[in-house]
Amino acid sequence: MKLPVLALTMGDPAGIGPEITAKALGRDEIHTMCIPLVVGDMALMQAHERYMNGRRCILVDGVEALDTLPADGVAVFQPHGPLRGVVAGTLSAEAGRAAAAYVYGAIELAKRGDIQGIVTAPLNKEALHMGGDTHPGHTELLAESFGVRNYAMVLAAEDRYVFHVTTHQSLRSAIDSLTVDAVYQRIRLAHLLATALGTPQETVAVAGVNPHAGEGGMFGTEERDIITPAVQKAVAEGIPAEGPVPADVLFPRMVRGQYRFAIAMYHDQGHAVFKSLYFDTGVNITIGLPVIRTSVDHGTAFDIAGKGIASEESMIEAVRAAARLGNSWAHISRSAM
Repeated sequence: MKLPVLALTMGDPAGIGPEITAKALGRDEIHTMCIPLVVGDMALMQAHERYMNGRRCILVDGVEALDTLPADGVAVFQPHGPLRGVVAGTLSAEAGRAAAAYVYGAIELAKRGDIQGIVTAPLNKEALHMGGDTHPGHTELLAESFGVRNYAMVLAAEDRYVFHVTTHQSLRSAIDSLTVDAVYQRIRLAHLLATALGTPQETVAVAGVNPHAGEGGMFGTEERDIITPAVQKAVAEGIPAEGPVPADVLFPRMVRGQYRFAIAMYHDQGHAVFKSLYFDTGVNITIGLPVIRTSVDHGTAFDIAGKGIASEESMIEAVRAAARLGNSWAHISRSAM
């Protein structure tokens, strides 16, 4: 099968994104997984060529240039003007505008069918807002740009996948916003991912939101009124789903290998457990877009930006996940979305 073309967005140029992107591109394994296309700043990527194991950056206008790229070349597509006044480790509106432009540039490549996936280095939400973009983060920006309503943030590591019904909102509003359809759609997306991975028979385990999954209504009725009907609807359609399972039961079982796919009801319910186990190697996946999108599972790390000590391991895993899913996801999303 032809290697997928993946757009690697550089992230906030004042953070560790340029460094981990360059370090990842210096690893030979990346080039056996995919054809990378960096979306970012040419001058800044050139400044990080020392991490690229003898490879050099080449400015391109689009994917057509990939066919004639020299063996030691790494393509860089620059959708934003030259950076001015951006300092490593320093918050700025200019860095926020540039980071957003890199993502929007990758989105346009995806809409034209030029790439099979997007891999994002971290952006800084405060800088993003300073630069004029008010999205809470990558996930919401991508979903709105693609016109997608049913999507999910997924944390992945060691072939385990944690989906989230709600993400960047207060706990009170997250619980208030739970609906049967919202839970059902995440179960459905989890099943589509399992299918893309070649394991449609995998059980999707659905967490409760209250202690002991509500204990029959004693500790809350969300399980009875929302989660159970969503699970029943999925099962009636042939999706192997189970729940609601108390979260403190579900996640230990997942760690022991009983489940590979889980649905968390809110951000910290899934993130706290996952990051305790896979902080350095976890990957963030957005499921529901026309193309697969993966990301490192950490932030811009301004405190170490420019020091050369950032680890590229999460970036490697993000590329690996996108390469694994890139060619198959487009077909599944077209047939099932």
